Amino acid sequence: MPGREAWGSFAGTDLVAAIGNRKSHRRFKDEQLSLAELAFLLWSTQGIRESVGPGCAYRVVPSAGCRHAFETYLVVSSVGGLAPGVYRYLPVDHALVFEGGRVNLQAELSLAALNQTFVAAAPVVFVWATVPYRMEWRYGLAAHRVIAMDAGHVCQNLYLASQAVGCGTCAIAAYHQERMDRLLGLDGEDEFTLYMAPVGKV
Repeated sequence: MPGREAWGSFAGTDLVAAIGNRKSHRRFKDEQLSLAELAFLLWSTQGIRESVGPGCAYRVVPSAGCRHAFETYLVVSSVGGLAPGVYRYLPVDHALVFEGGRVNLQAELSLAALNQTFVAAAPVVFVWATVPYRMEWRYGLAAHRVIAMDAGHVCQNLYLASQAVGCGTCAIAAYHQERMDRLLGLDGEDEFTLYMAPVGKV
């Protein structure tokens, strides 16, 4: 995946303007994202800010106890250099793993999103799945509260970073749990979908 050396053209976005202009977008241009743009959005939401030793790194988003209970999945339909399908982001390596293609990917995605057709029309959909045990072993019954808080941190970064690459997004919490988990290949118990956001040019 392209790294910071490829993000020079995204610099200079005014933070005050980005916050003031933040809104949800449900209509996107018929235009693909570049791999550099996608790489920047991935880094902005779950990327590594600093590695401090084996098994220890700080990310660009806060997380309770630095537990980072999320896995980032992408449902890709139109990103330059990527075949359509489901991918998983590896933050430490800043790389993508191809989890598989689907014959009727957009139709499955639309059904999983409760027929919100604009979701399936986006070039890429960010889907955050949680692995609750990463929080539960430390926080017990409070784990689910901080997981929900962390989801907000991640998605807000996506909203703001999207403006730097001429994109928009819309946070989605209304979806069919079993269909979405099945689309990503998740077991629905130890790991399951929690939040999603389509991204496209606006």
